[in-house]
Amino acid sequence: MTTPPRAVSLRGVEKRFGDVAAVAAVDLDVRPGELMVLVGPSGCGKSTLLRLIAGLEEATAGEVWIGGRCVDNVAPGDRDVAMVFQSYALYPHMTVAQNLGFGLKVRGASREDIGRRVDDVAALLDLAGLLSRRPGQLSGGQRQRVALGRAMVRDPGVFLFDEPLSNLDAGLRLRTRDEIAALHRRLGTTMIFVTHDQVEALSLGDRVAVMDGGRLQQVGTPHEIYRRPANLFVAGFVGSPPINRLPLSRGADGHLAGGPFRFAGDWAFDEATLGVRPEDLGADPEPTGALPGATPADFKTTVLRVEALGSEQRVHLDGPAGAAWIARVSPALEVAAGDRLAVSVAWDRGHLFGPDGARVAAPPCPIPDLRT
Repeated sequence: MTTPPRAVSLRGVEKRFGDVAAVAAVDLDVRPGELMVLVGPSGCGKSTLLRLIAGLEEATAGEVWIGGRCVDNVAPGDRDVAMVFQSYALYPHMTVAQNLGFGLKVRGASREDIGRRVDDVAALLDLAGLLSRRPGQLSGGQRQRVALGRAMVRDPGVFLFDEPLSNLDAGLRLRTRDEIAALHRRLGTTMIFVTHDQVEALSLGDRVAVMDGGRLQQVGTPHEIYRRPANLFVAGFVGSPPINRLPLSRGADGHLAGGPFRFAGDWAFDEATLGVRPEDLGADPEPTGALPGATPADFKTTVLRVEALGSEQRVHLDGPAGAAWIARVSPALEVAAGDRLAVSVAWDRGHLFGPDGARVAAPPCPIPDLRT
């Protein structure tokens, strides 16, 4: 890389389509050389936000800054970005080699430089044997890899990726994801990567920005997003299997109560939600308190279903107050539907969310003072 990595800043950026706000008042700073992942469900505004950065959409309000300059009035081709589209956007009359090198040719690179960079990227993405073919002769996954390679051979200050791995099979998707991470480490350039896949987001991103309804819900490291979710949406969206939930309400004694638990505290609200990650449950035929920080046999319940996944088991439980809970346990545990288990909860790793869905920071999840 000869072009230094660029910072990207969004200041109050909005995009409306008629009465619909696809992006609403987004403030986001992407550091030079950072790999930022935008993740969220379909229709949350993440791809629209990427197109606003690229200049393919005009913001209704706010400013987009790249490399210390406002680019609101700068054409897409002059923003020093390279974008990989989900829909390939290849030139059908060009060969793979010509598609890969087209951006360099337009910029006046020498034939030798174009050939070297095209060969390097083709080897990286398993395209070396396809360089003489045209897009119509390729599979969907091969076309997506060509689109990915076309951005890689350029030397932009910012890479923009709009779900570039969505059309690859599972094995190649994992390999290409690793190659993108390796490319980022080697080049040190700024990358903004859009995906709906939370595993992709947590494994790739230096930081992750979670979106919903056109708004940023939380920005943080993968560890922060997973272990300290800002609200109930983030807690539920990030994590597979999803976080276990238990509705709580204030009892006559002032404590929050749900199922067999009551939680002491001076609460400013009458309703809340308890969240516990599946790996923060211990399940055993005997109440052994298998997890550090857990108390023995917080409740006993019946196994509804077991998913044996090789390296782990996902045990579906008839949880507290009839809520369906899932425990992630060792494959060594012998368990089947209909079995009775004693379940322990690592309360110090639990989460409490207020009626507005926001996480209660302190304490994250109080230890129950009474079990009924």
